[in-house]
Amino acid sequence: MLIAGNWKMYKGPAETAEFCLGLREEELDGVDVVVCPPFVSLAVAVQLLAGTEIAVAAQNVHWEDEGPYTGEISAPMLRELGVYGAIVGHSERRQHFGETDETVAMRANAALEAGLFVIACIGETEEERERGETEAVLRRQVSVLEPDDNVVIAYEPVWAIGTGKTATPETAQEAHAFVKTLLEAPVLYGGSVKPDNAAELLAQPDVDGALVGGASLDLDSFTSICRAAAPIPS
Repeated sequence: MLIAGNWKMYKGPAETAEFCLGLREEELDGVDVVVCPPFVSLAVAVQLLAGTEIAVAAQNVHWEDEGPYTGEISAPMLRELGVYGAIVGHSERRQHFGETDETVAMRANAALEAGLFVIACIGETEEERERGETEAVLRRQVSVLEPDDNVVIAYEPVWAIGTGKTATPETAQEAHAFVKTLLEAPVLYGGSVKPDNAAELLAQPDVDGALVGGASLDLDSFTSICRAAAPIPS
């Protein structure tokens, strides 16, 4: 099970340091944990989580190694910092910053070539779901991704991100099972994952973890979701 915390545009270096020092003290055996701070907070997270099993990933990455791309960060730059991976194609990037399936593919490929792992986000909007287009949208979004051992898919129904709405465990399972027919990769669920719904979502057979948004900003909330993903001792 993989639990990744996407901090979005929260937590500068000072707050990140406080969070990571707390996270170091937690017993999180049996679950892979990733934190995804903003660019300005990556270095402090890498430094403070060094020597632990907790990985640090960026929230985005550019497709070129360098060049005249003001405001962008390349995969080699992230590698130099000690960053382990990157999110690509988050619905907020698609919605607010003109991200397309093609640019998602370019970002993913650049990250993989540089040796980063990739969490590639896919998901339908409420309008697309109501029109019965969920599978067509997911097929289109997945079609641009190449099979790779370092790719993880995050299924995020856009209507459930930051809205408090959550896909039912059955809805999530159905989407995850479909995605796995398109690409052989672990599939995380994202979309208002919280401590009180995490265990039920993570119990679904094709749910391989979670990409957690708002609930990853609080240490107690995030670690309780991580514990919900840990295997039950036999």
